[in-house]
Amino acid sequence: MSKHPGKKRVNLRDVAKAAGVSIATASRVLNSPKSVSSETREKVVAKITELGFVRSAAARAINTGRSKILGALIPTIDSDIFAQTIDAIEGQLDEHGFSLVVATTGDNREVEARKAQEILDIGVEGLFLTGVTHNDHLHDLIRRTEIPTVAISYFDPEYHLPTFGYDNAAAAHAACLHLSKHGHRKIAVIHGSDRDNDRTRARIEGIKNAGKTLELSFFETELSVSGGGAAADALLASQREFDAVLCVTDVLAYGVIFALQRAGVSVPDTVSVMSIHDLPGSSQIVPRLSTIRLPAQEMGAVAARALVEWVEQGNRPNGELLPFHVIERESVSQNKP
Repeated sequence: MSKHPGKKRVNLRDVAKAAGVSIATASRVLNSPKSVSSETREKVVAKITELGFVRSAAARAINTGRSKILGALIPTIDSDIFAQTIDAIEGQLDEHGFSLVVATTGDNREVEARKAQEILDIGVEGLFLTGVTHNDHLHDLIRRTEIPTVAISYFDPEYHLPTFGYDNAAAAHAACLHLSKHGHRKIAVIHGSDRDNDRTRARIEGIKNAGKTLELSFFETELSVSGGGAAADALLASQREFDAVLCVTDVLAYGVIFALQRAGVSVPDTVSVMSIHDLPGSSQIVPRLSTIRLPAQEMGAVAARALVEWVEQGNRPNGELLPFHVIERESVSQNKP
């Protein structure tokens, strides 16, 4: 049986030959078009279109020493929490002619370091990290390569890399105070693992500091809607008294509300639910979710602009603390006796 080789990809040499110019001239049309006469430029561009030439990022990196690609290491893409930020980052990078490679880590520090090396191997020029807790291998990699790197979703002015984010502890503190302000005293706190998650760890500490005069109980679960539902089921089965549930993220709160409703527990008449983030669905579920609005999209845009400037101009940014806001909706009862 004969084998039919696939169609050969058109390269820059093919374009130059068809246009009757040198490879160097064809390259200048792509990389510095103003250095080529309009007549020559139009001729080369016409052949690019005719032949279906698609520029290779690898070839561009070889020819110019630039890939115009940045990398982002995030825990997961299976959540609106990070999707909002990545969307904002990509929007900004597109305006500056950059592309983005995203790698997921599952909040595993060894996986994160390995994937950082992998995306560095393809020529990324800068990195977005999530949070400020990373292992020595990653820190050493950044130091050795001197690659511009910023951390998002966590603000820490003392961290050795620029951080762009919010005060996670303060946001959780505000959420707990909001419940306390409306008369809630027995609060169940639903959270994900804080083993490798500094954002969760900071939020738990913020809640503990705000709830020193309250009765707090903590339930760890998987960071998902189903995880929130499972935690609510466990809370109900424990027969522990509670008048409010505080979730460290909206994803968990959705599951909690659904589980309480299935069990015949009225939200907010019997139990209030408060959360942190303000995802798009939080204003659509019933009852609408009271939460802390974190500036995920603004953070992504600000961090992206800063990293691009660092890569392009060599200007290391200082980082930026972004504000959060309390969003009052119907899932928290007002002035509970």
